[in-house]
Amino acid sequence: MIAFLFPGQGSQSIGMGREIYDAFRCAQDVYQEVDEALKQNLTKIIFEGPENDLVLTENAQPALMTVSMALMRVLEKEGGFNLAQAVSYVAGHSLGQYSALCAAGSLSLSDTARLLKIRGQAMQLAVPVGEGAMAAILGLEMPIIEKIVEESAQEQVCEVANDNSPGQVVISGHREAVERAVELSKKRGAKRSILLNVSAPFHCALMQPAEDRMNEALQDVLMKDPCLPVIDNVSAQAVKRGDALKELLVHQVTGRVRWRESIEVMVKQGVSATIEVGAGKVLTGLSKRIVPTLNAIALNSPHDIESYLTKSLVA
Repeated sequence: MIAFLFPGQGSQSIGMGREIYDAFRCAQDVYQEVDEALKQNLTKIIFEGPENDLVLTENAQPALMTVSMALMRVLEKEGGFNLAQAVSYVAGHSLGQYSALCAAGSLSLSDTARLLKIRGQAMQLAVPVGEGAMAAILGLEMPIIEKIVEESAQEQVCEVANDNSPGQVVISGHREAVERAVELSKKRGAKRSILLNVSAPFHCALMQPAEDRMNEALQDVLMKDPCLPVIDNVSAQAVKRGDALKELLVHQVTGRVRWRESIEVMVKQGVSATIEVGAGKVLTGLSKRIVPTLNAIALNSPHDIESYLTKSLVA
């Protein structure tokens, strides 16, 4: 069994998806459709920058989705690939869940682009710059980190934001509380504990204004039942109903990204291979750390797609 995975923020880079764009007209169509939906030249930012513009949350989120969907379009249009027949589950890390829903037919490409633009803007505006922070804690198990964030909060917000893999957890909240947690985790034996260069404290209670905004935005969008089960970030469970997925997307803004559990759930159901579709190879690395026996690969380029399709045909 195979699962398709879609990357989240942090995987962006100038020029991402250029090879697939140059090689296939159907990929160019994806970029053009996103530009039209957003009424901006996002393609130019993706390929030319400046990097300061690309890393803005409101641009990075739809940009990463665009690359993933261009690769999916080429798989389907040029390779005759049928997601529902060839794949058992889809999942995406944070914004990547929107990519997964688009790939699974729950959301249209235009709606996905608009929602991610709104999501990025709302998340950026939810907390004044400098008030929030995020940090990565490496080498400690989850029960210890949960005690650390609880001790560090001191009537402020300090929460686990991303449970990425064994020994790799991201926390989020008020800057002072996160800084306290960083120091405390060092004392408790963390291999590394570092503040991240992010523009806002994602996936914690401070994102409540953004959650409210997404609740409004999603009410106006048609979300169909996906063509295959989607492993949701918030529940780490397979969800097959569009209305349920819409509600979970709202809670995803403040909720923990339960990525480690998501991979483990799929493996328990029989998944033996994960295919990361989009920019970078972050999720491929996480998959191997979570379950070392997984066959984890990434599709980033025309060569990757050709190689994957050839092996699929042979298999």
